[in-house]
Amino acid sequence: WEGDLIKGEANASAVGTLVERTSRLLMLVKLPHPKPASAANVLQAFTDKLLSIAVPMRQSMTYDQGREMARHKELAKATGIAVYFCDPHSPWQRAINENTNGLLRQYMPKGTDLSVWSQDDLDAFAFKLNTRPRKRLGFKAPLEVFMDLLKRTQSAPAGVH
Repeated sequence: WEGDLIKGEANASAVGTLVERTSRLLMLVKLPHPKPASAANVLQAFTDKLLSIAVPMRQSMTYDQGREMARHKELAKATGIAVYFCDPHSPWQRAINENTNGLLRQYMPKGTDLSVWSQDDLDAFAFKLNTRPRKRLGFKAPLEVFMDLLKRTQSAPAGVH
C-alpha cells in the first residue's frame, strides 16, 4: 500500500488516501475535524481502515515524511502492516498514490473544504475510481484486479503468499 493525505483549503481539512500498489485499489479515510492531520487522528483513522482489509492483503505501506505518521509504530503493531517511508522530497517513490490523488481532485478540487464530504461520499468517489478500467491494468478495473489477488491469496497453500 501507499498512503498519503490530501489537504483542503488552508490545510484545515484532510482526507487520507490508501492505494494498493498492484491493483491500484483506492480506499479513502475521513479524518475528524478539527486537526485532521494530527498524528492521533491519522493513527486511529488509518488503523480502522487497514483492519478492514484481509490480512494477506495488508503487508506493507509506504508513506512520505509527514508528521502525521509520527505514531507509525503503533499503526504497525495494531494492524500487522510494516510501515516504510520514502526519501524526503521523493514523490516518485509513491507514484501510484500521487497519481491517484490527482484523479481524486476531479471530485475534491484543490482549495475546497474537504470536511464537507461524509465517509459515504468518500466511498462513492473511491468506488468510481475503483471501477474505472485502467490501461496499466490491461483495461481491468482496480476492484476487479484486487478481488483476483484476494482470491489467489486465499486459495494459495499455507505459507505461500
